[in-house]
Amino acid sequence: MKTAVAIRHVAFEDLGTFAPVLAEAGYAVHCVEAADGLAEAEVWAEPDLLVILGGPIGAYEEAAYPFLKDELRLVEARVATGRPLLGICLGAQIIARGLGARVYPGPVKEIGWAPVCLTAEGRASCLRHADGTAVLHWHGDTFDLPDGATRLASSAHYENQAFAYGASVLALQFHLEAEPARLERWFVGHAAEIAATPGIDVPGLRRDSRTHGPALQDCAAKVLAEWLHAGQA
Repeated sequence: MKTAVAIRHVAFEDLGTFAPVLAEAGYAVHCVEAADGLAEAEVWAEPDLLVILGGPIGAYEEAAYPFLKDELRLVEARVATGRPLLGICLGAQIIARGLGARVYPGPVKEIGWAPVCLTAEGRASCLRHADGTAVLHWHGDTFDLPDGATRLASSAHYENQAFAYGASVLALQFHLEAEPARLERWFVGHAAEIAATPGIDVPGLRRDSRTHGPALQDCAAKVLAEWLHAGQA
């Protein structure tokens, strides 16, 4: 059986709808809590698939959260192996920084449902399944495109919403994996951030989640399955 390791930063930002896709593809998944530490981080570079999940901290805040140093070191080790590496939101930012790019606060908080604009390369990639589909955005940071990476998607406020680095690395600033039936956990976990963001409220997020969630769940399964197959992960 193939192995996958998912590095999690908060309990409710988990693999979500990606979990059954991985199970169907024959993966045994092991979750690691980043805040518990990643001693000997290079060890985690060995599974067939490594996923770095989202969270409400900055990829540049290692002074406050020292475990980020291990995650950055892990990205470098993983990329060197050429094995599949997937990053979501904070995970994408950590990958970008691990590849030498700058991560920093963006111009606005991007929270809620909206489609991304795919580049020509994005439309030729597994993200083609998400073309025109509203995805869940939940971030205030952004990153520069790493040297050697290919931009796959953008939005009105953020030029870099997704990138590929070679055939084995995929970084998504937005959330494809969010499980619609469990988003109440997000609304509670991010309550302070929601309250502090003008124009965003829980009833609106809940309404939009009901509207867009089913389509997101369908396209997420197609995106991940195609990416796994293309990388033979």
